[in-house]
Amino acid sequence: MARVKGGVVTRRRHKRVLKLAKGYFGSKHRLFKTAKEQVMKSLLYAFRDRRAKKRDFRKLWIARINAAARNNGLSYSKLMYGLKQSGIEINRKILADLAVNDAKAFSDLANVAKQKLNA
Repeated sequence: MARVKGGVVTRRRHKRVLKLAKGYFGSKHRLFKTAKEQVMKSLLYAFRDRRAKKRDFRKLWIARINAAARNNGLSYSKLMYGLKQSGIEINRKILADLAVNDAKAFSDLANVAKQKLNA
């Protein structure tokens, strides 16, 4: 069987990996083997952290809602329970935005939750 030279394919693959590794430190952007290892690791980090980002933002929103709720005399869990009981369906992202940017609207929601808890 005749020998097949893979120069074009190999060079294309190497160029693709080295292009992805652009900006990496030291040999990680120069040498194919180390660049390939780092690119694979980086893609795994990207996959993992796209999911972790969702958790991190939810934690941030809950912390902001809790701080604003305590300013209005409620705990986070009581506020959320009161809102659920009163039929107000508002997600944590919007609640956190209200807590930071529109304190009056948030305090109105907190008062609705308080009234429902006391009733």
